[in-house]
Amino acid sequence: MALYTEHGFRRVIEAMRSFWSDPYLWIHLAGLATVPIWIELCWLGLAIGDPLLPPWLELLLIGGFGVAPIFWMQWQRPFSIFSLLILAVKPDALTENQRRLLTLFKSPRTRIFSVLVAFGLLTLLRQLYYTAPIAATAVPEFLPESRWVGLGIAAIAFLAANLFTQVPASVLGVLLTSNAAFLATAPCPVEQVPQSFTSVGLRLKKIPLVPVPAPVNMAAASPVTNSVTTSPELTTTEVVSEELSELE
Repeated sequence: MALYTEHGFRRVIEAMRSFWSDPYLWIHLAGLATVPIWIELCWLGLAIGDPLLPPWLELLLIGGFGVAPIFWMQWQRPFSIFSLLILAVKPDALTENQRRLLTLFKSPRTRIFSVLVAFGLLTLLRQLYYTAPIAATAVPEFLPESRWVGLGIAAIAFLAANLFTQVPASVLGVLLTSNAAFLATAPCPVEQVPQSFTSVGLRLKKIPLVPVPAPVNMAAASPVTNSVTTSPELTTTEVVSEELSELE
């Protein structure tokens, strides 16, 4: 039984993407958890005061302010995930595999994800706008009953919602890349990183408390052939299912 467990665990690990060990991927994917907070703040902002402009114009102002800057950034100069708050990793301190990840952030898949996210959030904004009167009773009393204040809160919150949805969506697109495609990806040249990606904050060799990922072993990342053959396209779920079938 112990041998079986060890064998099954090894096969599950083989089926996982080798580059998933980079902590920056998971740190920025976790940003998605903040989106409900920003959406609620946007909803409360829309509930403040009575409309001063036609609904389509207010929606255009908030939607344009919230979607356009983040969408343009992700399309032209994607956000570099190798940064946190006011700190960023220097381009020449990035590993070769981290520069491969940066290349993947400019792939057609991540751009498709950006379009889908922008469209989805604009659709959600329209629903928030027309249901905002429901949230009027939840608006804090210390806020002034000014429509312009409400629109400002809604616009800033919607901008943050876009940022914390677009970046994790791009990360998700990268995580879906196969090992073979990852290893075949050319690393982004160090000298091109500053002009090709958006990075904010003080640049350091290493951000404190964030571990440096172990280098991906090319041989280990390739399909392994042994007494039990594992297909290079086999997913983690399929491996687990096969192991359970063998146990039965």
